[in-house]
Amino acid sequence: MDKHSYNVNLNWLESRKGQVCSPELHNKETNETNCIEVATPPEFPGGMPNIWSPEHLFTAAVSSCLMTTFLAIAEFSKLDFVSFKCDSKGILEKVEGKFVMSEVLLFPEVVITDASKRDRAERIVEKAEKACLISNSITSKITIDIKIIVQN
Repeated sequence: MDKHSYNVNLNWLESRKGQVCSPELHNKETNETNCIEVATPPEFPGGMPNIWSPEHLFTAAVSSCLMTTFLAIAEFSKLDFVSFKCDSKGILEKVEGKFVMSEVLLFPEVVITDASKRDRAERIVEKAEKACLISNSITSKITIDIKIIVQN
């Protein structure tokens, strides 16, 4: 695979709030920009509630990378599944005097219809976590608690 780049433009709006956009995500047909507001989280001075924070985006990057990697491996492995979802929690704490995202807890849930595929589905989720390029690019501890549900 060649080297790829992903462009993000950030503009400060007011107070502790800005907007991130990507020229690659601009839909020229509908003129939609897919921009999102970002702000300091409310736990910090001047923080704003109900707006995506860098900490939320960081956690979402890990979680969504797990999903996209799982989907690719599941397709390649011909694993039939009904659904995939993943709750996640990013842990921010002070370590050696600096704030860091020290851990990301992932709670993936895969629904399958064939009970005999339970172990295989779990192995594919584990493989996806190990292959996730975002998880492999960060120093945060990644903790995963996999749930495989058999739907009758």
